[in-house]
Amino acid sequence: MATLTGVPVIDDHGRPEPPDRAGEVETLQGFVDYQRATFAWKTAGLGAAGLNTTVAASSMTLGGMMKHLALVEDYWFSQWLHDRDTAPPFDTDDWDADPDWDWHSATEDTPEQLRTLWQNAVGRSRDNVTEALMHGGLDQLAVRKDGDGNSPSLRWILCHMIEEYARHNGHADLIREAVDGETGE
Repeated sequence: MATLTGVPVIDDHGRPEPPDRAGEVETLQGFVDYQRATFAWKTAGLGAAGLNTTVAASSMTLGGMMKHLALVEDYWFSQWLHDRDTAPPFDTDDWDADPDWDWHSATEDTPEQLRTLWQNAVGRSRDNVTEALMHGGLDQLAVRKDGDGNSPSLRWILCHMIEEYARHNGHADLIREAVDGETGE
């Protein structure tokens, strides 16, 4: 990401600062990447015990959140945007039996499996956005349609992903502090 001088700025936690003066595409992508990097920071260095920690009455874990965000990346940038098939491992579960399978099954995965799943989903999402931008712009509509025949624009999907990560990063702050006292933003 660039500053006024065009030099990328990486903060103390390895997060690329979103550009402060750029076009709409670069700004939206910059904020999505910043939120992704915040999530990576909040989950960095944790083993199975840390990724499976819960706080208060919530059953939410960082591992479950990681698997959920991998699913959400695939859902919006692959399934909706390009109408592609669901990626493994999300294509084989009985979602009717457990609608929160992504959250619940994460305890069965190793930290390495969860990180790889999420990182690969993010990589595919970046490629899918690049592909979409080559064939249209932010106004481009997703190929998949809802029950009313409507499709969100790429702009809406990017904004939704910023919101999705920001909300879960707030959850991650609380859980991470409970795990080892790590705090920040």
